[in-house]
Amino acid sequence: MIPDAAAANRQISRGRVVTLIGLLGLAALYVMALQFTPPERFQGLAQKIFYIHPPAAYAMQMAFLFTGVSSLLYLLLHDERFDLFAEASAEVGMVFGLIVVITGPIWGRPAWGTWWEWEPRLTFTVMELVLFGGYFALRGAIRDPADRAKYSAVMGLMALVLVPFNHLTVYLFASQHPEPVVVKTSKPELPLEMLRTFLTGFAVFTVIYLGFVMQRYGIGARRALQEVTDA
Repeated sequence: MIPDAAAANRQISRGRVVTLIGLLGLAALYVMALQFTPPERFQGLAQKIFYIHPPAAYAMQMAFLFTGVSSLLYLLLHDERFDLFAEASAEVGMVFGLIVVITGPIWGRPAWGTWWEWEPRLTFTVMELVLFGGYFALRGAIRDPADRAKYSAVMGLMALVLVPFNHLTVYLFASQHPEPVVVKTSKPELPLEMLRTFLTGFAVFTVIYLGFVMQRYGIGARRALQEVTDA
């Protein structure tokens, strides 16, 4: 069942509040990274992107994962709300993906000596973004809402395969990307000051994801209601 117009508007308003909180947290994260976190010994100031790039990649993968799960739930339950959420989460994931592919080369140039390298993780990240570009192309090409939701859900399920596989590329293939330095069975390799800022980045990007997806869900619900009215 599609939310009514009042519920959609409330969702958008709440999403704006959550987004504002997230953006304020992002400003605080910048201050923490630049003023209260020591620079890395070898990379210097370029390493400060570390507090933006991995959290943005995490938010992208989280968004695509939720798209896949929501797509599966739509195929099982045929509830339009899951289709709306899948679309919203995929679009937000594309925004975070753009942040990832912009900040990655900026960090890669001083760290690796090159702006771009077709190594496994970068390649699979590009594949994910191309896949979801196709996801939105498919949604734009199908006019019937039921068919659009069904075929988009099938495509969205691919996220459930690519997301964990992308994470495992640093273990399965020779990669310039380092293995995780925080999520380890042993003690994390980051000093406390860096670890605090790094984890703050993950919390901030989670809040921003929630704010974005709440707004986008409400916008999608209003558009779906308009489609029903025009039909």
